[in-house]
Amino acid sequence: MSCRRRSGPRSCSGPRVARNAVDRKFMKKGVSMVRYGACKIAGVLAGVIMLIQSPVLAHPSTTAKGRDAEEGATVATALDGPVEAVANFHDALAKGDTAAALSLLAEDVLIFESGGTENSRAEYESHHLKSDAAFSAAVPRMLISRTHGEQGDTAWVMSVENVEGTYRDRQIKSRSVETMLLRRVNGSWQIFHIHWSSSDQR
Repeated sequence: MSCRRRSGPRSCSGPRVARNAVDRKFMKKGVSMVRYGACKIAGVLAGVIMLIQSPVLAHPSTTAKGRDAEEGATVATALDGPVEAVANFHDALAKGDTAAALSLLAEDVLIFESGGTENSRAEYESHHLKSDAAFSAAVPRMLISRTHGEQGDTAWVMSVENVEGTYRDRQIKSRSVETMLLRRVNGSWQIFHIHWSSSDQR
């Protein structure tokens, strides 16, 4: 995650990932992958807009359930629901348990970072999962603030963190902003969209 959550340059040389049933359906109809990717991104953005316009997000809670950390709090706090899923994802990366991290991602997860995208769980696994785990294990994160909410089977978790430490002999000191969208499937929360951004703090 460079100075954030990811290490090493973004690679485009990974093996082509087999598409899921939805992908195959679109491809059989002759829709280009570029057009399909645009439709997929538009669907995620539509979901974000619906959440933003909802009463839950328009008036986010500032109670213990709605705001999980103030200055100096750590990420390891045991929480329930979608927030727990996000915390468990990061904990799994930090422990090098990539299988556990993948289990918390939807098959069609869409990940945005630094102008790049990864369009599925399989693509993330083949490209940046291992480097993200190595970075997370080496560089501690300090949760500064977090807000979250739910509407039906959809939830959002927004976090601001300080990321500081040493990775591969390089000093890391950055402020990270993370947005995760989750959906509830058979009683469990899965992450279907991640947006990471950061800036150096020197």
